[in-house]
Amino acid sequence: MGTGGPAVTIHSKAPLRLDFAGGWSDVAAFADEEGGTVVTAAIQLAVHIEFLLGDRRIRLHSADGDEHVTVESAGQMVYDGRLDFHKAALNMLPVTGGIEIISRSDAPPGSGLGSGALAVALLAGLARCRQEDYDPTELAELGFTLETSELGGFGWPQDHQVAAHGGFLVLGFEQGGVDVRALAVTDEAARDLARHAVLAYVGRSFFTARTHARVSSACESRDPSVVGAIRAMRDVAREAGKVIEAGDWRQLAALTDENWRHQRLLDATMVTPETMRIDEAVHAAGAWGLKATGVGAGGCLIVLCSPSRRSAVAEAVESCGGRVLQCHFAAEGVSVWLEADAPDPT
Repeated sequence: MGTGGPAVTIHSKAPLRLDFAGGWSDVAAFADEEGGTVVTAAIQLAVHIEFLLGDRRIRLHSADGDEHVTVESAGQMVYDGRLDFHKAALNMLPVTGGIEIISRSDAPPGSGLGSGALAVALLAGLARCRQEDYDPTELAELGFTLETSELGGFGWPQDHQVAAHGGFLVLGFEQGGVDVRALAVTDEAARDLARHAVLAYVGRSFFTARTHARVSSACESRDPSVVGAIRAMRDVAREAGKVIEAGDWRQLAALTDENWRHQRLLDATMVTPETMRIDEAVHAAGAWGLKATGVGAGGCLIVLCSPSRRSAVAEAVESCGGRVLQCHFAAEGVSVWLEADAPDPT
């Protein structure tokens, strides 16, 4: 690392997520008026980050996009679309001296499974670098602040909550606040749900900031079709939490299908030829129900089916050019640990 002393490496990991129902009701334009509810779960696909202390410079890397940024000091960092999450985290929780940060994700680019995991993992690791400790709620709030206030973009509050807390959650949103309730799901039930699930990666994300702006604007103007659709999805979410705790996966599939019908009414970009091909193919293969998961329309679909039809459903996804991703659920949220590297004997 160039300092002559031993380097210290800190690791962090935060789970990605998929939502079963209620997405978009966490958007402030709706939640502040009517209250939102989202049912979501952490999955074992995760964001992984290494923080190497002891350098003289700030070196930022993303293994996913093969992106690299090196600056002499924090004052030289600018938000220019190159590893801005890493820069924002360092601006919020600066460290003394140099640092190297290396990130990678288990999910492919454009999966839409939660930029909040990156924000939470970055902030949790930097907090450890500073010998500070934040609880999951504080980390979730910091992650949301990073995406919105610090970077001036939009963020999905559910993303950061799941990354920080893990498990199956019912999230209630109202007047800028969030109520987090863990669903009572045993490890055995979580494994059983995974046997009924196929996570289909469409190949790219179809969501844009313009989609978010249009839906938010429609909420603010109280467009009856958009507000009505989000209200219906929130009500589906309130039922979905009970169904998950009961372990009724067929009923959960029916609710995801209902949520998907309402979600498609929000904006024309919610439905694409790629998603509809997979939708039709998996239903023909025996799927019980599905919905787009992740940001906006997402780059992924969560499909529920009988375990006996799971192989046929997976083949249907792949026949449409999609890709099946690992879908196991994660009970734990963000974790951080320290590794002390031995000095180079040379």
